[in-house]
Amino acid sequence: MSASNYYIGANDEHGLNPPTIGKRTPVLPYLNRQFYENEINRKSKQAFILACVRCGFNVYDVKPELTDTSVSTRVTRVNSRRLSLLVTFAYNAYGDGRSFNNVNGHLVFYSRQSYFPTRSRLLAYDISTGLAQTLDSRNLGVGTLEGVGVLSSVRCPSVLCECGFMSNLAEAKLMYDPDFATQIGEGACIGVCGNLSVPYIEPQGTYPTVRRSNRGKTVLYLQYALSFLGYDVGTIDGVFGSRTENAVKQFQQRNGLTVDGIVGRNTWTVINRSFAQFPTLRRNDRNDIVKYLQNKLTAKLYDTGEIDGIFGGKTEDAVRQFQEENGLVVDGIVGRNTWAKIRQVGGGRV
Repeated sequence: MSASNYYIGANDEHGLNPPTIGKRTPVLPYLNRQFYENEINRKSKQAFILACVRCGFNVYDVKPELTDTSVSTRVTRVNSRRLSLLVTFAYNAYGDGRSFNNVNGHLVFYSRQSYFPTRSRLLAYDISTGLAQTLDSRNLGVGTLEGVGVLSSVRCPSVLCECGFMSNLAEAKLMYDPDFATQIGEGACIGVCGNLSVPYIEPQGTYPTVRRSNRGKTVLYLQYALSFLGYDVGTIDGVFGSRTENAVKQFQQRNGLTVDGIVGRNTWTVINRSFAQFPTLRRNDRNDIVKYLQNKLTAKLYDTGEIDGIFGGKTEDAVRQFQEENGLVVDGIVGRNTWAKIRQVGGGRV
């Protein structure tokens, strides 16, 4: 069947506003702070949704809130939607939560108490196979997990992806890397496509031009992509209305594009970060690529201060420290050579 015949649910565990108690890393060196589990769970879910929309699936975000929505509420939402399947994103931990250890790897769970245990098990194996294609971490395979409502109480095949250990320093750092979240989302989508015998469509740089009053899957993808970048598009419904147009204009203004509310080649290029070469960044630049830079540096334990898309003094200091410790010219300017090192997934300080 076509991807449009399926309705895919995406769920992220725990909350960020306020952060769920106990769901966080030990204190990270250099940053002197902790990362919260939902910071990676939510990004992974959003990346999965984007990939699924691109592949033509109908999608449902089970927990759009930043709050720690109850399991019973999420189960009710899933069952009322009659979804084809559900994928939940979480992050693992081992030990006392106060110190790092060497336990590592990614694992996909299903429940033998599921309404569809066999189909859930097959889905888990397919997603594990998909994640093995996009992640470099150790593949721990498939496991069972009982007493978890989003696995055992939903009336559709359901799996839970634990794509790293927040108690492992190397995998804890990845929790702030947007490219790692994208790898998780793409790997899970590859698994879903394989499970449902639907072609997986690779990420694209640009899409058809869309503007006010357009509707459809391209607009839906745009809305999810802008939401992923932190813009308020209102209701995500595939309809290019005034809220979506305002979000597009805000994005264009922030990123030095023509502010016309029309999403053409140039706007798509920046939304999808599909540059032939990433733009050079320096002190006083302000845009979403600076925000991406700040996330990447933070994931490597270089403190940029607030992740706000503003290339200020603290971000410049972090760039200079990164350049000095990686054998680069120390000028505080992020050009081709600095980007080549920064864009790598993983690595950084230990």
